[in-house]
Amino acid sequence: MINLYAPAKLTLSLEIKGIRDDGYHLIEAEMVSLDLMDELEIHDERGNGSIKVSTEYLDQPWGFDTESSVPDNENNLVSKALNLLNVEKSVHIRKKIPPGTGLGGGSADAAAVLRWGGFEDLVAASQLGADVPFCLQGGRSIVAGIGEKITPVAYREQTFTLLIPPFSCSTVEVYEHWDRIGGPRGDNGNDLEPAVLDLYPELEKWRDQLGEAAGVSPRLAGSGSTWFVEGSFPQKGHHVVSTIAALEQN
Repeated sequence: MINLYAPAKLTLSLEIKGIRDDGYHLIEAEMVSLDLMDELEIHDERGNGSIKVSTEYLDQPWGFDTESSVPDNENNLVSKALNLLNVEKSVHIRKKIPPGTGLGGGSADAAAVLRWGGFEDLVAASQLGADVPFCLQGGRSIVAGIGEKITPVAYREQTFTLLIPPFSCSTVEVYEHWDRIGGPRGDNGNDLEPAVLDLYPELEKWRDQLGEAAGVSPRLAGSGSTWFVEGSFPQKGHHVVSTIAALEQN
């Protein structure tokens, strides 16, 4: 058995620079890796002609209901990563990163498998998901294109407080809605925030709760639903995390 670690990513800023002819959005974003991690166990299943993925949901301080959120087997990004490596394995995911919250959990899991396999093609990795190339590199980077252009920048130790509402946001629906409402610019470092709040107005109360505790305006992580502020503000429902440097190959 092989144990892998899959760090969450936090998008500190996100600007949408344009839209390609195929509908993919071009971005420029700053992303960092966090010490909030999923754990993966890879078991040798060679010779049976199959890929198996199972998921275990660990207790979370935010009480997120994940039981139907992560697909198993061929629809899981880990399965797609194994197919990209052309290997047959059984993978068990012990999830700590809530899915659909803008923290890149599925992408981090896929990237952990690709990193273990020595895979370095960022363009191919981006076909699995826009966050996979960054999660494959990790650390701190400026991310551009559709996620495949990664420019590492110097690691900086930082602490953030996350407030993760007990529901997820659909990245696909958020981008579609951003297009539909005319591509507004966010005034708090994330161009997707206006579209997210228009689709999920209930997020405002979670933003305000964290803002009252921290005394600053929270920022939205990616396409949501997580809100974050820099600094440590521990209390019920908050999760304090730190940045980490890029992981070596597992």
